[in-house]
This record gives sequence, structure tokens and C-alpha cells, in this order.
Amino acid sequence: MAVVTGAGSGLGREISLGLAARGYRVFGTAFATAEVAELDAASGGAVRLEVVDIVDSAAVGAWAESVQDEVAGVDLLMSNAGILTPGPIELLSIDDVRREFEVNTFGPLRVVNAFLPSLRAARGRIVQISTITATVPLPFNAASGASKAAAEVFADVYRAELKQFGIDVTIVSPGSMLTGGPAKSAAAFERLLSAMTPQGRELYGAPFARFAEQFNANQGKGITATDAATQVIEVAEEQPAPSRRTVGPDAAALLQASKTMTDDELDALRLQLGGLA
Repeated sequence: MAVVTGAGSGLGREISLGLAARGYRVFGTAFATAEVAELDAASGGAVRLEVVDIVDSAAVGAWAESVQDEVAGVDLLMSNAGILTPGPIELLSIDDVRREFEVNTFGPLRVVNAFLPSLRAARGRIVQISTITATVPLPFNAASGASKAAAEVFADVYRAELKQFGIDVTIVSPGSMLTGGPAKSAAAFERLLSAMTPQGRELYGAPFARFAEQFNANQGKGITATDAATQVIEVAEEQPAPSRRTVGPDAAALLQASKTMTDDELDALRLQLGGLA
């Protein structure tokens, strides 16, 4: 049995369908009611979603209790739900940054802790979906990278603390993916540019536009969500459980760069990838 957060769309949807195809019974969270019906139909009833806000402790607890009432144990927990709020740090509101941490850092804590009794019973595995920018922070991605980096610290410590119960914890860092298409992200970046004040546009408009253009181009070259999900599931079933894996060639390249480049070289790479060079 598997639990997948953020299962209604994108990578989470493909992971859920992929697990169902391998015989898993899948319970997951969705952002919208339409996703619940769509996944039920697409999976032939093997994927059962519920609209749950993972920043709401009471909602997460009630959902986890309802799932655990039906199953003897959880074999696999895919902590996938996440949000991305790009932009210059100076122009991000504290509320935006706080929301990023609520979803990307505290959300996984709520979900994992709620399901630990069933994970212990099954000696299951936790897979934390992260981002390569948690390892190699990039301009205009600070909120996402920082919140996911914090989630990785919790995952690493969970791995140590839960080992005594036979629970494995793996961090998976995907790179560029086609999870909605460049047009979707282009529209999101355009909204951010439009929301900038005249002063904000003067300070950051041009480099942020270059960053957005490069981001969209890289996304257009990324692996499909289906291919990424297949790789994630393979990692989730790998024995022995790895501590960390990347998905996608650009993620692997950035991880290698973080190990081999000097600090000055990494800073130069950040400027290049952020459209600031």
C-alpha cells in the first residue's frame, strides 16, 4: 500500500498511476475535487484521493486516521506535494516565503508523523521528493530551494531515527520536467513580472525575464512526468534503499558540479543560470 501527497497532477499523478499499475493500492492528497474523480477513473479505482491541505494539521490527522483504519500498514510514503514561488528575495513577501515553508517543509513533517504508526507496522519506506536547487541554490529560487533543503535535513535525520524500526528514507531530487508545459510556467512568470512595482521592474525585471526565458527553455527539454515517475518508483523499490538519487540529466549534472566545482565556479554558474551573467 502506498501514500502519495500532491497526487492529483504532475509528477504525483504519474507516480500514483505508476504505482497502481504495479499493483499498489494508492491513497493520496489532491488540491481539487476534479482531480479526485479523474484519478479514480484513470486508475480504475486503484487510486483514491482526498482533497487535503497539508498545512492543516487537523485535516492531515483526520485523513491519515481514515486511511490507517483501512490498512494494516503503509509500505511506501511518497512525500511529493510542493509549491514553487520564484522571484527576487527582496521582492518576496514574508507571507509568500512562510507559505513555501508551510507546504514544502512543515507539510511533509505533518504527513510523515501522522503515518509513522503504519510505516512502523510495515517496515515501510519514505521517499521525499526534493529539488536539485536545494543542493545548488539558484537565483530567483531561494524560497523553494531553502524550504526543500530544510525538508532534506528532516529526511536525513528521519533516516537515522527511524532505522531502528526498519523504515528507510530516500531523498529524490528531480531536474527539469514537463509537468504542464512551458506555456504554463511562462504564464506564471509573466504574472510575477506584471505584479512587480515600477521600482521592482527597474531593479530585477530584465534579469528575471532572462531567467524565466531560460527556465522555460530548459523545462521544454526536460524529461516527461511519466518518465520521471518511472525513475522515482524504481528508486523507491531499489534494494538496499539509497539515501539520495537524482532524476533527469540536468539534476545529475548540477549535483556533480556541486561536488567538483570550487565555490567561485559555482557562483559563476549561478549567475549564468539565473540570467545575471
